Amino acid sequence: MHITWYGLSCFKLQSKDLTIITDPYGKESGLMPLRTKADIVFVSHNHSNHNNIDSIKNDPFVIDGPGEYERKGIYVKGIASFHDDKNGEELGPNTIYIIEIEGIKVCHLGDLGHPLSSKQVERIDKVDILLAPVGENTTLEVDKLMDVINEIDPRIVIPMHYKIPKVKDKLSPVGKFLSEIAQEKTKPEPKIVIKAKDLPSDETKVILLENSR
Repeated sequence: MHITWYGLSCFKLQSKDLTIITDPYGKESGLMPLRTKADIVFVSHNHSNHNNIDSIKNDPFVIDGPGEYERKGIYVKGIASFHDDKNGEELGPNTIYIIEIEGIKVCHLGDLGHPLSSKQVERIDKVDILLAPVGENTTLEVDKLMDVINEIDPRIVIPMHYKIPKVKDKLSPVGKFLSEIAQEKTKPEPKIVIKAKDLPSDETKVILLENSR
């Protein structure tokens, strides 16, 4: 599987014959919207920097809420959550996605804004790769996010949704998270190419991706 990051919460997950895009952003984000093809598009919540499905070509299958889905040989679970710590009263709902592809379980937290309940942790269950929002402001503060990461205990964490050039949202830079998780010397990589057999087995590894836009 290939994993590429395009800024904010937008990733491309690519297997041999399947392309997935998560949370495509609009021009309001400050970044140039994607113009690419995909088979499946995930939307974690209905904000303009996460739901620009019109920019994705090839008439993709859109998954934009909780539930269980099976499409083109992959299994997906959407778990209901909130964008804030007030049951969505301020920023609305958020969906956490678990995507099983090529024997690897990927969890995209979206813009999670609150600690996880024990039931949510149980439903997430044994994740290999966690895509985690680390920019604070409208998502969990880094210290509370660390609690979520410890509860999920993934093999790999990939930071997302943090301050980069041109992004208009007021977000913290990734350095704060890297310092908290004691990975300050982590260097960005253009993308990940990984197989299930190559996943780390000892401790959680942080992989920092370059913005490919």
